[in-house]
Amino acid sequence: MTVTAAQLLPWCRNLLQGQPRLPLESYLDAIPRLDALADLPSGTAVLVRGDLDCKPGPSVGEGDIRLRSMLDTLNFGRERGWRQVLFGHVGRKPEGSLRAVAARLGELLGIQVPLIENWLDPQSLVIPAEAARALAATQPGSVVMLENTRRYEIERVLWDATPQDLEALCPRLATLANQFAQHVAVHYVHEAFSAGSLDASSVIVPAAMQRVALGRYAAGEFDGPLRRCLRAVLVVFSGLKADKLDDLEAVIQRGSARWIFVAGSLAMALKKAEAQLAGGDFCVGVAEDPARASEPYYLPPARIEQARRLLQEGRAQGIRFVLPVDFVLQDGRVAERIGPQDQQLDVGPRSSELFEQEVEAFLRSVVPHSQDQPPVAFYNGVFGKFEDPRFEAGTRRFITQLRRMKEAGVEVYVGGGEGGAALERYGQPDWVTHGFTAGGTVLNALGANPVPFLQALYFVGRPPRQ
Repeated sequence: MTVTAAQLLPWCRNLLQGQPRLPLESYLDAIPRLDALADLPSGTAVLVRGDLDCKPGPSVGEGDIRLRSMLDTLNFGRERGWRQVLFGHVGRKPEGSLRAVAARLGELLGIQVPLIENWLDPQSLVIPAEAARALAATQPGSVVMLENTRRYEIERVLWDATPQDLEALCPRLATLANQFAQHVAVHYVHEAFSAGSLDASSVIVPAAMQRVALGRYAAGEFDGPLRRCLRAVLVVFSGLKADKLDDLEAVIQRGSARWIFVAGSLAMALKKAEAQLAGGDFCVGVAEDPARASEPYYLPPARIEQARRLLQEGRAQGIRFVLPVDFVLQDGRVAERIGPQDQQLDVGPRSSELFEQEVEAFLRSVVPHSQDQPPVAFYNGVFGKFEDPRFEAGTRRFITQLRRMKEAGVEVYVGGGEGGAALERYGQPDWVTHGFTAGGTVLNALGANPVPFLQALYFVGRPPRQ
């Protein structure tokens, strides 16, 4: 199956614009699962977008959790004699190599996993004859890996693209997709739960595939824990970037949340908005200084207006917003007010006490009345610059509340990224019901924008209109 540049244009436009904005369930219900490919005969080439972005430690079980998450899918293919071709990235830098990843995956599978290095000509975007011959020579039941996809600029061109760029980009993207269909495989499995970026391997290559499916692990994360998180009654949201307000807005509009704890830059927007709604104001320091407009924590007036709207809409639904009442500033001072030249980098001790009191109120109010299913809590992000010991206390103290909630009968889910790192640093895995391995994917799934790779898999068989 080939795809034209004209066909890719609306496909890419929808990816950039996050369209269609369907409920997560609508995407998931439309995408086949791995078992749908069980009829593919032995010897069939299958392209597997793998979760390869990891750093294997000195022994099995160290730094390879993402590789281990792929084993069910890869063994499903090996049992059927598929010739599986794994591809994906490691890190964000083009010079990264998957050599150690291929070696560790071979250990996990008990087979050799050859690494094909120069598998794409970066100028013509043609798969060289030597690489094509190596792929064609693979045997039934084998697994081979292509070197880091981010070595090639074409993999990264959609990261910063605008709709106006697409006319020029689509011919090259179509060439890439068609090369995969011609020389690698026409059947595609997405088993990279964490691959939430607009990488061409995740969102363009499927356009030239005949059949696609979600791998076992990715489907399991979406069908189980993530669908449960859609029903979260208590949500803890934090982060440095103001655009997470869009995700918070989506959480509010979903209608299940009743307690929302907020910290970080998101809390700054809501603190200022709360004060303005009461007829006053609240200085959020350098976060509102136009001279800092290039910084991720900067809060333009439009974000404050959005925060006002979120507070009004949320309170009208009966949501209780729990905001910090004191802050640890850049010089280590703890203060209830923030000066124009100050930056808050953690919540203060009074805020931690308030958060603990509100968790207690949540447990008294909700848990006794949850007869059919346990209530759900979702924790995402950290409360400050926790990698610096001066600003870790708020995050460290709240992690114990996750265990408290779970022991009281709450299902507790932790987003990946910094939230998962905080749990690993300050707690234990069994303090929560489930910890995700991918922060960005989880935020997209629960937030304002679709998960890009789910968009792409959804488009297969129902391409966007021209």
